[in-house]
Amino acid sequence: MLTLRQSAERGYADHGWLKSFHSFSFANYFDPAHMGFGNLRVINEDRIDPGTGFGTHGHRDMEIISYVLSGNLAHQDSMGNVKGIPPGDVQRMSAGSGVRHSEFNHAQGEQTHFLQIWIEPNVMGIEPGYEQKTVPVSAKRGQLALVAAPPADPMAADHTVQIHADARMYAGLLDGAESAQLTLAPTRKAYVFLVRGSLQVNGQWLKAGDAAMLQAEPSLALTHGDNAEVLVFDLSA
Repeated sequence: MLTLRQSAERGYADHGWLKSFHSFSFANYFDPAHMGFGNLRVINEDRIDPGTGFGTHGHRDMEIISYVLSGNLAHQDSMGNVKGIPPGDVQRMSAGSGVRHSEFNHAQGEQTHFLQIWIEPNVMGIEPGYEQKTVPVSAKRGQLALVAAPPADPMAADHTVQIHADARMYAGLLDGAESAQLTLAPTRKAYVFLVRGSLQVNGQWLKAGDAAMLQAEPSLALTHGDNAEVLVFDLSA
């Protein structure tokens, strides 16, 4: 079964300095039909104005992934990490027993556009952790690159960050005749989020901000991309 959700159906919040679309219930956006999908709990598409950002705040027991599309996200946390996250990098923060951090847009005169992704962990109370890796364009061009996976995953590459969750996250760039496929286990769920462009998912069209939720589907086929950038999540049921 494949279910589509259009971009305009997401929750939206305009805080002036922050414009945010919520794929699942978050903060003041509550939708009992969209509390998460499998162990995927949050996909927020955020645009932060220059010189602004999220002040220091805390998290516990959540795997948090930042995927920057444009600008630069400045990160600082209670583990001592002070980092800039440019487009092409994937950042993973394991909140574990508790961590505090801040995120700001330090890109001069430019919005920072990024995805904030939360995945529920399969272990609780672990020591907080941080990891950041660059995913080469060549790894995503015309295929799906594994960018986040559990520790010791046999398919992990140099650009794969480790998440303490029964989930895998892929990123791909597809245009024209390029296509990508993924075999899905019958007991798993898959979530496809189109970051930009357009493409077909198992024959169904997605536009930027749209998503496809797959259950009991044997495979996933991404075709007919038009400058498409896509994220695919392989999730526990």
